[in-house]
Parts: sequence; structure tokens; C-alpha cells
Amino acid sequence: QVQLVESGGGLVQAGDSLRLSCAASGRTLSNYVMAWFRQAPGKEREFVAGISAGGTVRRYSTSVKGRFTISRDNAKNTVYVQMNSLKPEDTAVYYCAGTDQTFIIGLDVDNYDSWGQGTQVTVSS
Repeated sequence: QVQLVESGGGLVQAGDSLRLSCAASGRTLSNYVMAWFRQAPGKEREFVAGISAGGTVRRYSTSVKGRFTISRDNAKNTVYVQMNSLKPEDTAVYYCAGTDQTFIIGLDVDNYDSWGQGTQVTVSS
């Protein structure tokens, strides 16, 4: 399995931007569908954004569409999510996830078999 490490989280104010990174090691990400999930306190982990192995297809949750952009640099073995116009309700631990078992960008936690440890994003009002 690939090892994933997220970075870039922090405390920001509403309206600010952040870019999260997910660096992979152990295997190349070029065959992996990658995604970002988030989990707020007391809530289930939810899909945020996903990107196909080749980077040509992207999916977003309704709550972040138009504000977040997922991208990948397979040469750097890294996936990103650019988060703009952040809102307090975006506060959560953000997780990077990946799978090489399918070409489909799944929306469920069970669709992914590699996970990072998470990075905290806190948006103050």
C-alpha cells in the first residue's frame, strides 16, 4: 500500500484560503484514484473531492463545489486541494485517501484502502 501524509492545515478566518497537500511514498500515485474526505466532531467522515488517476475527471461534494479545487502532480507523487472562501462549517480534520482498485471516483469511505493521518482545518467566524 501507498503511505499518505497530509499537510497544510491550520487556523484561518472565514473567507480565507488554504491549500492542503497529500504526499505519497512507497508507491507511485499515477494509478491511484485520489480523494479528500473530512470529519467534523461528532459527525461521520464525508467525501469532499476526488480526482481520477490521470487527473482529467474531478468530483466535488455539493457543499464545496465552486470553492474547492482538487489537483494532482503525479511527477511529485502529490495531491492537493485548494480551499477558497472558507466557512466555519468547513472546520474538520481533512483526510487524503486513495485506491488503485478502480477507475471510479467513489464517494464512500469504503471505496478507498489507503488513508493519511489527517490534518486539522479550523475556520473561525
